[in-house]
Amino acid sequence: MATKQFKAESKRLLDLMINSIYTNKEIFLRELISNASDAIDKSYYRSLVDENVSFNKDDFYIRITSNKEDRTLTITDTGIGMTKDELENNLGTIAKSGSLAFKNENEIKDGVDIIGQFGVGFYSAFMVSDDVVVKSRSINSDKAYKWESKGIEGYDIEECEKPEVGTEIILKIKADTEDESYDKYLEEHSLKELIKKYSDFIKYPIKMLVKKSKKKEGTDKEGKEPEYEDYFEDETLNSMVPIWRKNKNELKQEDYDKFYMDKHFGWEKPLKTIHSSVEGAVSYTTLLFIPAKAPYDFYTKEFKKGLELYSNGVLIMEKCEDLLPDYFAFVQGLVDSADFSLNISRELLQHDRQLKFIAKKIKEKIKNELLLMIKKDREKYVEFYNNFGKQLKYGVYSDFGANKDVLQDLLMFYSSTEKRLVTLDEYVSRMKEDQKYIYYAAGETIDKIEKLPQTELVKDKEYEILYFTDDVDEFAIKMLMKYKEKEFKSVSSNDLGFEADEKESKKETEENKELFDFMKETLKDKVKEVRASQRLKSHPVCLANDGELSIEMEKILKTMPNNPNIKADKILEINTNHPMFVAIKNAFAEDKDKVKMYSNLLYNEALLIEGLPIEDPVKFANDVCKLIK
Repeated sequence: MATKQFKAESKRLLDLMINSIYTNKEIFLRELISNASDAIDKSYYRSLVDENVSFNKDDFYIRITSNKEDRTLTITDTGIGMTKDELENNLGTIAKSGSLAFKNENEIKDGVDIIGQFGVGFYSAFMVSDDVVVKSRSINSDKAYKWESKGIEGYDIEECEKPEVGTEIILKIKADTEDESYDKYLEEHSLKELIKKYSDFIKYPIKMLVKKSKKKEGTDKEGKEPEYEDYFEDETLNSMVPIWRKNKNELKQEDYDKFYMDKHFGWEKPLKTIHSSVEGAVSYTTLLFIPAKAPYDFYTKEFKKGLELYSNGVLIMEKCEDLLPDYFAFVQGLVDSADFSLNISRELLQHDRQLKFIAKKIKEKIKNELLLMIKKDREKYVEFYNNFGKQLKYGVYSDFGANKDVLQDLLMFYSSTEKRLVTLDEYVSRMKEDQKYIYYAAGETIDKIEKLPQTELVKDKEYEILYFTDDVDEFAIKMLMKYKEKEFKSVSSNDLGFEADEKESKKETEENKELFDFMKETLKDKVKEVRASQRLKSHPVCLANDGELSIEMEKILKTMPNNPNIKADKILEINTNHPMFVAIKNAFAEDKDKVKMYSNLLYNEALLIEGLPIEDPVKFANDVCKLIK
């Protein structure tokens, strides 16, 4: 029989399909199994519309058979089968899908999922095989036919023996090369792994004879090692029913936990499980997990976010990044939908309206579940926040604050009065009637912030202070700017909003103008101004900042690899009610050199309080010794 040429496309097109469309050779098995599942679905649909056709689910399955000696891999299904014409039309015409035609001709809308719709999945077999044989007998025919092709040269069709209805695909697996190992596609463990990975939730059993071992009868004698013999047992390799397609009422948390760990989303039980199904213009199911702890590489460049993407239970992508915003990168899980617009290789997702719609809904769902956790299970939310709160704050800061409205209600900070993490909403709800601002203090630790001199006046007025201990905190708040119309104000800010105190400070600064000007001249450009302080009660000195860049932000910027060397405008504030100030005033009248020493000592003391380095520690130590004398 003369070899027939492929009808619709050139040899070059087939060559591209075999070598270029698919980036991962191992997906050939997924494609062939999906086609086999389609064939069984068609039998099921035929039984619904033709009373002469019966459908007993137990009689329908897919079988995988590996023969290492012959280097063949066989995929057999008990589905609807193909006639000679269907073999020629479906396999002889590249990119023509029998599944899509069947779906269109029969106007299938609901109840039956037809996976293959592009007609190129079958040709992925040529990525791993030199010769492909398809034997098929249609439910409508007493005859069976064999289709065979070695690739771009064309194909042959002839009658063959096949007593059962269904299709058998025999792949002659390629020999190994220096760059590629094809032997693995004949190995039992590799085949099991691929089926588990891509086709675990195909709804029909995928069977294979699996090699096992048992003790030989009569060899288990006392004092002797027992002998073992190999045998083969039929095993179903797939789970068939995805947990996310089950009714939530049938499932317990233990079922979700087991699935989570079996899928290696995490090594311990998830903190939160979110299972939802949506029906509408775009229908989809999500099964999402919030881990109990951050992965070891979560805050590194190596971490890759994303959800597993399934189309009708078939894995399409392991990490679909487009379904999660960066600030929710910690979420693990999957999305399954029949409405995704896949590209021709069914490997990648096209950036379309459905994808954006589902991503938007997932974002809203995660946020709502986190808000609900704050209200219903606060301890669990605090546990979550200790692991992933920093990611939310990065989300507020990134993209110039574009996501601040989404995330602001999820933020938490340590409270000076509550002695625990609180939300911004909780803070605002407790604000005093005369309180203008949301006050915060930034530092390395809670203990260090507690001791900051700058907090004294705000605490004295019994105002609550939020403690910022993460590097990103103050940068995020600068993007947020305000919450429920209340602006944020650092306790180190030039203006705290206390008019009476500010007025008193200006008065005392004016009264001591000559002294403060002298101290400013001594310190030169180290400080923008020296002035009297009303925020200090027991401490002699502190630094305040003027402008948007705070002293704490300066410290963080200095640690950056490309240190921009940007400095905050610093104001040296002096407690005029402290005994130290009397000594300075006396020295100013009698010994101005001593005032210079005092000025540098006070400035360096203020730097130490802030955790900033002293420019000349030796001189600082010598000046302290001079005072001791």
